[in-house]
Amino acid sequence: MSSLPTLERQVTDSSEWTTDTDAEKGAVKHIDHAAVDVPQAIAEEDEGPNVGLAAYEQSKALGEITPEQNKRIRVRIDLLLLPLFLITQTLQYLDKTALNYAKVFGMEKAMGMHGNQYSLGAAIFYIGYMVAQPGWQYALGRLHAGKVLGVSAFIWGLTVLVMVWSKNFTHVMVTRFFLGVFEAAVTPGLSLMTGWWYKRDEIPLRQTIWYSAVGWGGMIGSLMAAGISKMDDHPTPRWKLIFYILGAVTMALGICLYFFLADGPSTAKWIKKEDRPAAVNRVAQSGVGLKTTNFNWTHGFQALKDPKTWFLSIAMFGSSVPNGVLTNFSGTIIKGLGYSTFNAALLDCAGRSLQVISLLIAGLVATRWANTRLLMMTIGNLICVLGTAMMSFLPFTHKYTWARLIGFWLVNTQSIGFTIGLVMVSSNIGAYSKRVVTSSCIFVAYCVGNIVGPLTALESEAPRYQTAAYSMMAGYILKTICHGLLWVYMWRDNKSRDKKYGPADPVAAADNGMKGMTENENIHFRYVL
Repeated sequence: MSSLPTLERQVTDSSEWTTDTDAEKGAVKHIDHAAVDVPQAIAEEDEGPNVGLAAYEQSKALGEITPEQNKRIRVRIDLLLLPLFLITQTLQYLDKTALNYAKVFGMEKAMGMHGNQYSLGAAIFYIGYMVAQPGWQYALGRLHAGKVLGVSAFIWGLTVLVMVWSKNFTHVMVTRFFLGVFEAAVTPGLSLMTGWWYKRDEIPLRQTIWYSAVGWGGMIGSLMAAGISKMDDHPTPRWKLIFYILGAVTMALGICLYFFLADGPSTAKWIKKEDRPAAVNRVAQSGVGLKTTNFNWTHGFQALKDPKTWFLSIAMFGSSVPNGVLTNFSGTIIKGLGYSTFNAALLDCAGRSLQVISLLIAGLVATRWANTRLLMMTIGNLICVLGTAMMSFLPFTHKYTWARLIGFWLVNTQSIGFTIGLVMVSSNIGAYSKRVVTSSCIFVAYCVGNIVGPLTALESEAPRYQTAAYSMMAGYILKTICHGLLWVYMWRDNKSRDKKYGPADPVAAADNGMKGMTENENIHFRYVL
């Protein structure tokens, strides 16, 4: 196939494509899109199962994407899509961790829960999540993604409301299981969808922005708990107020997502019609395609045999064991250091701010400088190892209270490895069927780790939770090793391809990706590191 004028030229590093700044350096001829006679047959071409292929083919007749048009499309997507993603992820985090705050306000006593029953209630959420998330990821590809996510959000908001009518431990277990089932569409789905809208050199910052929701959610939850703790006597138990507020807001979000979240750039009504082909063309440059409505079993099985899948999955398990502790016991651990409920909530809020800041810094660095994604992941992992070492080995005395608290705060940088690990899927795995299976494996590992994590926080060891601290440190060490192996594997593969096939052709890589090739089948594909 001849070189397409719609794609920007390749930079020296064959694994990245140019940014707007690079494009502006060349002489770019502006094409008046309205003046271009696009054959109706192309515009209405049946793209088959490869979503966006017809718009991509149409874009070839429309001339080069100017820097101004590229920026206009990207800003439009940023303004309308990123807030929806951020709010959805924030509410997902708040709703699943509501049990953490309800525990502080006496839910355990109201339910007659004792021993490790709270830990079991926290863990069963991830069993529901693990069972359901492959089906949700398939549905997001097969059906209109916005409507799928909207239905999911509405029902999980209703499930949060149902929690207020729970009477005992059994009710809590059933409700938490179904909460996991319906929340399972969110993080995997948003990660896949980010790759439908953005070029892969834009993805790290955007994904860290919307995933910073876990930090914002933690801060909002802490402030909400602090505010409720200062309320005068109220006829409704304080732990129930948490579920009433969050459930109602989430149901409203579900309605908004159903009607306003588009399925992709080729059908987004809030992108100008003449800009939609160019919006698809931008994403095609990543070489991994958008999505397919038919599942390709051959590509799915390829994912199971790919070392990248297992490096990322084992790393995810390593990070999810401590995440299970952090998510469900943060308030309890800080309170155990000798702080009041109010002060514990504020101190947890301070730690969450570090989570947001570290994510945004990592996203900016990975976006600004090519092939620094795994570097950012490794730095985040090592900070977590240091933090958990402080929690594990510093004496549990008043003298070391602040040092132990700082160690606990440092663990919040775990989100760097988690988030950019998901970016590795959207940026480096070609063919939607393979991405779905890879993502499903990663989130199964995520669920297993989050099930194991709370079980390491033994009530008999409260408030120090020594076993949990050791488990967290071991998980981060495992995660660091796996990310290092992934780094070496992809770097060697890039070198091998350059030697065997010569420099990559970004145009051919984009064509092959839009036709549904995996990264292994696409000889012009190069990994971003």
